[in-house]
Amino acid sequence: MSIPKNPDIRVRFAPSPTGYLHVGGLRTALFNYLFAQKNNGSFILRIEDTDRKRYIPGAQEDLLKTIKEVGLDYDEGPIIGGEYGPYIQSERSDLYRKYAQELIDKGAAYYCFCTEERLEKLRNEAKENNTAVMYDGKCRNLSLEEVQEKLARNIPHVIRLKIPKEGSTVFYDVVRERVEVDNALVDDQVIIKSDGFPTYHLANVVDDHLMKISHVIRGEEWLISVPKHIFMYESLGWKVPKFVHLPLLLNPDKTKLSKRQGDVTVEDYLAKGYLPEALINFIALLGWHSSDDREFYTLEELVKAFSLKRISKSGAVFDVEKLNWMNGWYLRNLGLEYIAEKAKPYFEKAGLDISDHKKYLRVVDNARNRAVTITEMIAHSEMFYKNLTFSDEDKDIISKENTKKLFSFLIERLSSQENWSENEIKGLINETIGAVGVKGKELYFPLRLALFGEVHGPDIPTLIDILGTKEAIARLKSVLNA
Repeated sequence: MSIPKNPDIRVRFAPSPTGYLHVGGLRTALFNYLFAQKNNGSFILRIEDTDRKRYIPGAQEDLLKTIKEVGLDYDEGPIIGGEYGPYIQSERSDLYRKYAQELIDKGAAYYCFCTEERLEKLRNEAKENNTAVMYDGKCRNLSLEEVQEKLARNIPHVIRLKIPKEGSTVFYDVVRERVEVDNALVDDQVIIKSDGFPTYHLANVVDDHLMKISHVIRGEEWLISVPKHIFMYESLGWKVPKFVHLPLLLNPDKTKLSKRQGDVTVEDYLAKGYLPEALINFIALLGWHSSDDREFYTLEELVKAFSLKRISKSGAVFDVEKLNWMNGWYLRNLGLEYIAEKAKPYFEKAGLDISDHKKYLRVVDNARNRAVTITEMIAHSEMFYKNLTFSDEDKDIISKENTKKLFSFLIERLSSQENWSENEIKGLINETIGAVGVKGKELYFPLRLALFGEVHGPDIPTLIDILGTKEAIARLKSVLNA
C-alpha cells in the first residue's frame, strides 16, 4: 500500500525545449527530485515552451528521454498527466492572458506600445552610459482612452508589470537567507510578448500557484527576478512559495560553465559513455555536501542524506577530472552484466562481433578496469575482435630468432590441451622461460604484440583467457608464418 503524498511539499522542474538538457538543468531537476522524495512530496515536470523563437522541434522528447535515462521519475507531468495539467505551457495560454488582464485591471500591469526600434535605442543608450538596461516607463501612465484607441488600431504591443519605484522588496531564500532589492532597480518586466505568448516571469508564477508549488528550487541566475515574481503573487492575492536558489556551476577557471569551455549537456556525457549513476552522484555534489562528506552515493542514499540546509552559497566547479575518476569507479564496481549491457551499443557501433557472450563479458571486464568511460573501453577491446596490424618497429620485435622459438614452443604446448585455466597459463609461462631462455621484455613484448597488437596491456594469462586457446594459437601462427 503506497503512502499518500505530502500535499505541503510540491516542487517542479521546468525546462525549456530549446536544446539538450544542460548539466545545470540536471542538477536543478535532481535537487528538486531529492527534496520531494526525502519529504514524500511530489516532483512535477513542466515544459516551458512559450519562447517560440528559441523552440527546437524534438527537444521536448529529448528532455523527457534524458530525464528518464538518469532515473528521475516524476509524479506529474507530460505523458503521465496529473491533477493540475496540462503540463506544457503552450497548452495553457488562456490562463496567462486571464491573469495578465487581472494584473492590468488591478493597476499592476499596463500595455506598452513602444516599437522595437525605440527599445533598441534605449538599450544602446544604456550601454553607452554604462547603466543597467531598463525600460523608461513611457507607456506607464497612458490614459484608458489612449490605450483603447491604440488597441482598436491593432498597434503591436506587449504587457508590462507596473513595478512600484519606491521602497524595496525583502524576501528570504533558503540558501541566500535575507535578500533586499531596491525597487528602483527592478525593471517593468514584459509579461505578455507581442506574439501573445507569456514570458517566463508570468507563466512560471501562474503555473507555480495553480500547481500548488511549495518550494521553487532553481538556479541563482533567477534570484534578481524574485521581486518581480513576488509583486505578481501579492498583486493577485496569492501565497508566495519558498525560494531556493542554487549556486552557479563554474569552469575550472571560475568562469560560468559554458559551451565555449567544453561539453555542457547531459546527452554529451551519456553519449561519451558516462554512466547515469556516476553523473547523478557527481552532479549531486556540485553545491551540496552531506554531513559525513562521503563521495559515493546511490540515488536512494542521496535521498536519505539530502538537505536544503547543506546547499552552498558559493559556485561549484565542474571538474571533469573528478567526473572521470568517479565514472571509472562505477565502471569497475557495478555489476559486470549491467556494464556489458550498457556497453553493447558502443561495441556494435564500432563493428565488433560480440555474439560470443562469454568472451564479450571477459573483454568488458578487462576493459572496464583500464578505462574511465565506455567509449574508452572500445580502445581496450577492439584488438580482441579485429585482425592485428604491425608497424615496422613491431615487426622487428616479433621477427627475432628467439621470438620465433618462443612462439613455436607456445603453439606446441597450447595445442596439447583444449582449455587452459589462468593458473595453468601462468605455470606455462614459467615453463617457457626455462625452455626457451627468454624472459622480461624479450618474453612479454613479443607475446603481447602477437596476441594483442601492443607491447603494453593485460598480462599474458588474461589475454589467452579472453581470446581462448584456439584463437591464441591462430594468432601466434599468423605472426610466426608472416
